Amino acid sequence: MIKITANISISDGDIKEKFIRSPGAGGQKVNKTATTVQLRFDARKSAAITTEFFRRLERLAGRRLTKAGVVIITSHKYATQEKNRKEALERLKILIAKSAIVPHPRRKTMPTKGSNERRLDLKRQKSNIKRGRGRLRRFG
Repeated sequence: MIKITANISISDGDIKEKFIRSPGAGGQKVNKTATTVQLRFDARKSAAITTEFFRRLERLAGRRLTKAGVVIITSHKYATQEKNRKEALERLKILIAKSAIVPHPRRKTMPTKGSNERRLDLKRQKSNIKRGRGRLRRFG
């Protein structure tokens, strides 16, 4: 079990790991070792995630979420599988923990009379400054 928050835990079976070769330039063993890790977490089928939770996760995950509802996190920062696995798992935990936070609803407010007057005064001042930047007119 992977504990995300106090009341959210994901079973180890929900996460699948796949090791692939790292992209970019490398040393002598770059073509022989598969150090990049790809974590796949099927969020849509997971029992720990509700539909409302999934909507928030969908918004936060962005391109990392497939149409089938699978979150894919790739890590190739380190030269070892174990460090990359830990980093990818940590990024998944952070993503799910952020999705668990329910945003507070926005309360609509009205601007005060004083703030409206200050805004309009400032607009008048800016308008006068800009009007003064025009061409000079000749008299006579």
